[in-house]
Amino acid sequence: MKENATYICKDMELPDYALAAINVLERAGHEAWAVGGCVRDALLGRAVNDYDIATNARWEDVEHVMASSGFAVHRTGAKHGTVTVSRNGHAMEITTYRADGKYTDGRHPDCVEFVRTIEEDLARRDFTINAMAYHPERGILDCWGGMADLDAGLIRVVGDGNERFSEDALRILRGCRFVSQLGFSLEAGTKQAMWSHKMRMSHVSAERITHELTEMLLGDHVRDALMECIDIIGAVLPELVAMKGFEQHTPYHIYDVWEHTAWVVQRSPRTPLARWAALFHDSGKPGAFFMDGDRGHFYGHPLLSVEVARGALARMTLSPSFVADALTLIRLHDKTIPATSKTVKRALADLDGNIELFRTLIGIKRADALSQSSLSEPRVQLADDLERVLGEVLAADEAFTLKQLAIDGNDVIGLGVPAGPEIGRILDLALRAVIDEQLPNRRPELLAYAESLR
Repeated sequence: MKENATYICKDMELPDYALAAINVLERAGHEAWAVGGCVRDALLGRAVNDYDIATNARWEDVEHVMASSGFAVHRTGAKHGTVTVSRNGHAMEITTYRADGKYTDGRHPDCVEFVRTIEEDLARRDFTINAMAYHPERGILDCWGGMADLDAGLIRVVGDGNERFSEDALRILRGCRFVSQLGFSLEAGTKQAMWSHKMRMSHVSAERITHELTEMLLGDHVRDALMECIDIIGAVLPELVAMKGFEQHTPYHIYDVWEHTAWVVQRSPRTPLARWAALFHDSGKPGAFFMDGDRGHFYGHPLLSVEVARGALARMTLSPSFVADALTLIRLHDKTIPATSKTVKRALADLDGNIELFRTLIGIKRADALSQSSLSEPRVQLADDLERVLGEVLAADEAFTLKQLAIDGNDVIGLGVPAGPEIGRILDLALRAVIDEQLPNRRPELLAYAESLR
């Protein structure tokens, strides 16, 4: 362990409920500190959503003391020394100082040993910027140089990287996530250790991998993370690796396929759906590529990208509806949709009226165009025009789904059409006529049209 150092940060303030929890424990004769991410984020001036507290009190004593002081207490991880307490809707995890035993399975410690000091507890944590503790009177306890790494913008492992990543391989993806969220770089030795142990991630559950990757994709600096970490995340998403360094040989692109993809993810709407779809939108390009003279072409790459993405997303713990929507976005990302009322309504109808899915598609189209060369500037304008026309269609309450049609199945039956698929056919044709502005969405005209289709 590095030489211990304490830093006072007068600007760091704890919310009332966290301060109260520390005071309750210390009035009962125990020691308590705010630890981990809340300290890191407060020092960076980032919003702090969760406060974790470490204490030398055993979990049984924490439970008794906190309950006696009016906190609600839940046994969420007692075998690891953790209880969750809450007051006025604010929950905190309070954990006994501990040192983890061996990680035989590379995922969970075989046992947990409770220790006496906060310094011993901090030594088990993953990265130096997460291995600091704060006390409202004592200040910042920084045993591993976390403050210096915050100032330098570095993600550095605590202690021996080979040990840390052998213990829990998920820490490898956590490092990539912090690059994306904080805009930091991986310290050289830490990055080397992550490379060396990346295949250990095969032992990590799909649920944990999906969570870390999603959080990474949502980061403010995801482009930088994707560029720096491709050789690491390729261990869990090998489908991405072929894009790295794959030159496009076209004046419409100034980046290789992977850097283009990284920029598209960065510029896409900050939602899990948009970012996952953007990540795979061009994944079929290496397979579709061919040269014609000195010009590269990728005909049919969206459909090949769908198949690449289908296999990758199947390994993640994403819902079937989420995957279906992502594949739809990938399939349509390169399709030209003119900015007219008719074409926008047709697109909405083809998406079963899913307005937010269409908005996301527009966002990905804009990000795609912004991440190409200046020759694609008209496509940026087209995305803006599509968004404008969409707003006009919605403001005018124009019909693009059967539910919005002025007639329904009962009306068609009333014309003498027997129940069955013919009713659906007539309604679909009527909707198409309204979308194409051949008919107004009014009951008399639609009934007459339906009658003519009998």
